[in-house]
Amino acid sequence: MNNSYKEVTVVIISHRSKKKVLNLIKKISNNFKIIIVENSYDKSIGNELSDLRKNIEIIFSENNGYGSAINLARRHVATKYFFVLNPDMQKIDDNLINVFYESAKELNDNFGALGPRFENVSEKSHKQSNINEKYGQIDSISGSAMFFCTKIFDKNEGFDENFFLYFEETDYCYRSNKNNYKIYQVNSQRVQHDIGTSVETTSEDEANKFKDLYAWHFIWSKFYFTKKKNGFFLSLFILTPILLRTIIKMIYYKGIKNITQERHYQIRLDGLLSSIRGQKSIKRP
Repeated sequence: MNNSYKEVTVVIISHRSKKKVLNLIKKISNNFKIIIVENSYDKSIGNELSDLRKNIEIIFSENNGYGSAINLARRHVATKYFFVLNPDMQKIDDNLINVFYESAKELNDNFGALGPRFENVSEKSHKQSNINEKYGQIDSISGSAMFFCTKIFDKNEGFDENFFLYFEETDYCYRSNKNNYKIYQVNSQRVQHDIGTSVETTSEDEANKFKDLYAWHFIWSKFYFTKKKNGFFLSLFILTPILLRTIIKMIYYKGIKNITQERHYQIRLDGLLSSIRGQKSIKRP
């Protein structure tokens, strides 16, 4: 049996993503242990998964965020490595997992996290490493596909659970780099991420609520991470242009009676001010 089957656990973080989770695990060998953290109490996913395969553990949890769910899964991992995946990842298979396992061995486990190269993202929205390097060193990788050495993950103290959405992987990678455990892209492995499609909404109103949630958390987390990295006053200086633009746009859209856009920027402003005031990331779906 391939050693990766015994030494790698696949972790999938889900929030009402049953269809995508089912599609993803069908692409992964039954020989791999899979841990699913379902960030809701929708237990319907358990019935279908129990019929599909046995080497699987499902943890139902209150939704405390992506990083918190990974930390929870880690406490159930008994293998040397674990591979965290979003349900909406494409081009995932056994070969990719095996390549990451061999890459970890080749790097002598001296890394903070490994990630694949993404095919469907722009350089502006998602910086990637030098494609000509086998292992491209990079400041941060996407949280949608992260391969960890369990021992190093623990040394980096896992994810900061003050983040609910956004920047949790950026923060982890920043701290890992400071600890001299570098972050790499395995450039031979190409994947696709159907960004923003993992949550299965049932109505347009519900979809809009999630958009509002994303807007609030993005700006809250941006200031919180910047503050951790640079301190409060420098972070306030760095984000002041964003604060002013948000206020101006909110006033503008109110003036032209565009209620949807006015609400969007009001939510962004509320998230930013909450983070500046040091309030916790409390908004939840």
